[in-house]
Amino acid sequence: MSSTRRQFLVMTAGAALTAAACSAPDSGGGTGSTSGPVPDKPSAPQTVNVLDVAGNLQLTQGMIDEFVSGHPDVISKVTYTKATAPELVGKVKAQQAANRVDIDLVLTGVDGLAAGIGQGLWIDLLPAYANRVPGMGNYLPGAQAMQKLAGNSGITVTYYPSGPLIEYLPKSVAAPPASAEALLEWAKQNSGGFQYARPSNSGPGRTFLMGLPYLLGDSDPRDPANGWAKTWAYLKELDQHVALYPSTTSETMKNLANGSAKIIASTTGWDINPRVLGTVPKEAKIGTLRGFRWITDAHYAVVPKGVSTDKQAAVLLLIASMLTPQQQAKAYDKGYFYPGPAIKDVTLAMAPEDSRKAIEEFGRPEYEALIAQNPLEVPLDATSLVAAFDRWDREVGGNKVKK
Repeated sequence: MSSTRRQFLVMTAGAALTAAACSAPDSGGGTGSTSGPVPDKPSAPQTVNVLDVAGNLQLTQGMIDEFVSGHPDVISKVTYTKATAPELVGKVKAQQAANRVDIDLVLTGVDGLAAGIGQGLWIDLLPAYANRVPGMGNYLPGAQAMQKLAGNSGITVTYYPSGPLIEYLPKSVAAPPASAEALLEWAKQNSGGFQYARPSNSGPGRTFLMGLPYLLGDSDPRDPANGWAKTWAYLKELDQHVALYPSTTSETMKNLANGSAKIIASTTGWDINPRVLGTVPKEAKIGTLRGFRWITDAHYAVVPKGVSTDKQAAVLLLIASMLTPQQQAKAYDKGYFYPGPAIKDVTLAMAPEDSRKAIEEFGRPEYEALIAQNPLEVPLDATSLVAAFDRWDREVGGNKVKK
């Protein structure tokens, strides 16, 4: 969905309140001290206002609701608000400047996490309260690597290896390319047939961009300014055979389904979930390119400075619950961020029935081996990623982005 497919899906939605327990942010129970020790348990039940800028509630709202239902002595009410990642810093800074912080918990990708760290917006939950979230000790290796990106501010709550993958319909592509070089040759022979969305607004687009330096053997895959000579040359040559760059990943999926695109950039979640929803035909296939490495992705829980210590206590208890195997199993969802769990030993058999049915029908047996047998790489840091996006817009495809 900086971050993943989910971050960029939510870009298409305006700030909105979800249904049910989604009334306007409420300061109930949050007028206490914002400094000093955080108690093990709040002195009174708290209202917790959650802001999602990553599409993460698709995976975690069930976890949160179940905790609230079972712990009315900790959280009396929860509200949910959705916004885009670029809106996050402005929202939080405005509340902090007014000395009225109504956002108690932010669910974000790498982009919002890093932007907030750069502005000094988040409380350092770690290492001070690591012992209150024992599930962090059970992170999968990839999730542990993503946790390092969070510094002391964020706690990883969901994780997936992402991509880059290519996706196609067998009736349209009988012999899919098996290397980056072969993909370029295929694009030359099938002008307009390959498509990926603008990287700054697409998880698969961004993952394709960050994965290419590994596929092409660039000098420094983590330095888009000085180490991506082969990647930038490749993208410029490929651009000559790309008709347009959709502004969202969803558009590439629709184009794959209607035949205007023959091969698209994809990820595990974007492969499975649109087929579950019927956006893409069930018979679509995925492929990897020679030298493939996973570019991982994660979502984080962060707490803005200015949140009362009672609310901090409630949020820490909530996060601890979210990182238990029983709750992590909900992250399988319907392939939305596949697999989704951030901790070890959470199997599909533990997931809710609708998740199991969806993934058993639309998942891919080959993913288990692909995830186990191919290297994992964390995404670029925020500064490098923004620089890569800007350069792509200027030098590669900015003038072909479909508005």
